[in-house]
Amino acid sequence: MDTKTDRLVRTLRLRHLELLVALCETPTMRGAAARLHLSQPAISKMLGELEGCFGARLFERSHQGIHANALGSSAASRARAVLHELSRATEDVEAMQSGVTAVLRVGAPSVTAAVPAAIVRLRERLPRAAVQLREGRVHELIHRLLDGELDCVFGAITPELIASDLIPLLEPVVLLKDELCVLASTSNRSYAGRKLKWADLQAAQWVLPPKETLVRQAFTTAFLNSGATPPVPVIEAMSSVTIGTVLRQDSSLLCAVRLEHAVDEVARGSVQRLKLAPRVVLPSFGLFFRRDGLERPEILTAFADAIRSVSRAAASGNERRTKR
Repeated sequence: MDTKTDRLVRTLRLRHLELLVALCETPTMRGAAARLHLSQPAISKMLGELEGCFGARLFERSHQGIHANALGSSAASRARAVLHELSRATEDVEAMQSGVTAVLRVGAPSVTAAVPAAIVRLRERLPRAAVQLREGRVHELIHRLLDGELDCVFGAITPELIASDLIPLLEPVVLLKDELCVLASTSNRSYAGRKLKWADLQAAQWVLPPKETLVRQAFTTAFLNSGATPPVPVIEAMSSVTIGTVLRQDSSLLCAVRLEHAVDEVARGSVQRLKLAPRVVLPSFGLFFRRDGLERPEILTAFADAIRSVSRAAASGNERRTKR
């Protein structure tokens, strides 16, 4: 620990870290004072102490209020992660007092089948482990990971993510190749066994995810590249439960999904994957950790191993089905 960091550790209090976060999220001294239940003079004094500890101006003052500069934003981001780590430490201790050996907090999109399967394998290896799964959009989950709320995130490595400032802060551990697939009920014999082109499916009744999703964008591009107008969906949905249910109950529907979702639906029965050309590749999936240089707990290593195992099994199963 260098001299400056040692001085920070000896001088800063958790209240200073709370103030850093509060001033970034509530850009007035009055708002921060109300949030922390302190007087404005006390807030001003603490802010002076805070900037003195860092040896730098962290916030800019104006008639409009107070806002963090680049240094303040960076410090607040670290402070937020520290506070979340402390909160999680409290939760972990409480969980372990009840007999849990370790807690894993993982973020993932709701349409993934790999994560639930990996959780089952993880608990086979560590039966007394507890898992908290947070579902949502990958970009939002990545921010929660960097804030210290999550241990890892499973999600697509999108062009937007690669181009962002977040990549240097992340460490992808596992990659899973992905592609666009089309599903139909096995009762739908119109396309079964045929080698199809995207334009052949222009008049079909489609279940599709929202326009802003990668799957929908890839779907649209596939039709445009084939010289056909992209179909408008009759049902728009993200939930794998909804998609699986409507496909099985309405044989006229087709649905565009990711590869692992397709493999999962086919394995459940009553759903078939159509043979389509050309193949449409989607961004690969990764399991992301914070790039913090710290040694990972056993539960994180075990979960990464479980994801690898599930990914290999899915790839092997898909290869066998492709050869048939």
